[in-house]
Amino acid sequence: MVVQDSADPGDAGLVLLEPFLHQVGGHLSVMKYDEDTVCKPLVSREQRFYESLPLAMKRFTPQYRGTITVQLQKDSLGHLSLVATPLQEDQESFQVSAGPAVAIWQKLQQTTRGGGAGPLAQWQHARLAHALPKSPATALLRSEFHLSTHVAFLVEDANGNQATRGSLNPWGLHCHQAHLTRLCTEYPQNKQHRFLLLENVVSQYKHPCVLDLKMGTRQHGDDASAEKKARHMTKCAQSTSACLGVRICGMQVYQTDKKHFLCKDKYYGRKLSVDGFRQALYQFLHDGTRLRTELLGPIQRQLQALLSVIRSQSSYRFYSSSLLVIYDGQEPPERAPGSPHPQEAPQPAPGSCPGGLPKVDIRMIDFAHTTYKGSWNERSTYDGPDPGYIFGLENLIQILRDIQEGQ
Repeated sequence: MVVQDSADPGDAGLVLLEPFLHQVGGHLSVMKYDEDTVCKPLVSREQRFYESLPLAMKRFTPQYRGTITVQLQKDSLGHLSLVATPLQEDQESFQVSAGPAVAIWQKLQQTTRGGGAGPLAQWQHARLAHALPKSPATALLRSEFHLSTHVAFLVEDANGNQATRGSLNPWGLHCHQAHLTRLCTEYPQNKQHRFLLLENVVSQYKHPCVLDLKMGTRQHGDDASAEKKARHMTKCAQSTSACLGVRICGMQVYQTDKKHFLCKDKYYGRKLSVDGFRQALYQFLHDGTRLRTELLGPIQRQLQALLSVIRSQSSYRFYSSSLLVIYDGQEPPERAPGSPHPQEAPQPAPGSCPGGLPKVDIRMIDFAHTTYKGSWNERSTYDGPDPGYIFGLENLIQILRDIQEGQ
């Protein structure tokens, strides 16, 4: 179905997309479809992964909710919006090339390399909105600045210096602004792109604290060019990816004393030593007044459960995928006298929080470069489970154990 130029975002069947407030990493701009659902550009390999997902992995991945078509659209007043048209059951044969949509995000890698973007300190949203020249992208970006929370985001740059303050996570804003610029300058209005619909895994959290970890010792996919392969190998060799099998791609942690989120970006994560990585994990679990020790047990148990699942997935290689560690910065209510300590109580499924237990969630995301036997058009297949991912999980669990034991 093609939406006409004169249609308003409020017309029946159209959904106005908004920036996702809590994106802490990645180079793809994630959009909010509704309170419980986000969307991202469709990559065929990732869609096939979700559609053939092993049952054991479902508790550790966002729920896949289908696809939509997305377009840049001008309403009757001349305002630009990103709108989505849900696919109907009788539209399954409707073909939309995912190539242009994916190309927008792939070009962001070039935009943000070589000093083009710099540290997150450059992306304070109010300053950015007024500094940009007038353009369709700027108009759309400015129109969305009302989207905010009552909680501020305080950014620290790669050197640990406090830099900017805003009402959106600056990394998500950076991705969103770059996306809109590309969309407006290179692709015509009403050209349709296919997006994936996925569960919003932080929707049940009042103050979602999110750690984005790039897992494994290898980040390039089998289809990577020689230049891209060399670039990713250098990043791994110069970061904790090589020695730990994991590195930080971004995080936000709620500080109860100052009532704001403290944010870190991928540039910060790339510079960390092994000791720096340990300190960053400690900071992620610290709310500004104390270490949230009650979270350590539940996080470790879920990571152990995930480790068992990954060990059982023969042939899977999760190249360039990330792992999200999520908990609520809003502490649970005081436990009743005589009730078990949260660390001693049985753990529920990811994200649930019965009986005052801390809300903790572990989710794997980003499967555009995942390969496995039986996947379509694979150039290479592998035997056994993913050794790099397992190596990263084992080290992550051990570091959390060391923090718990006070080492």
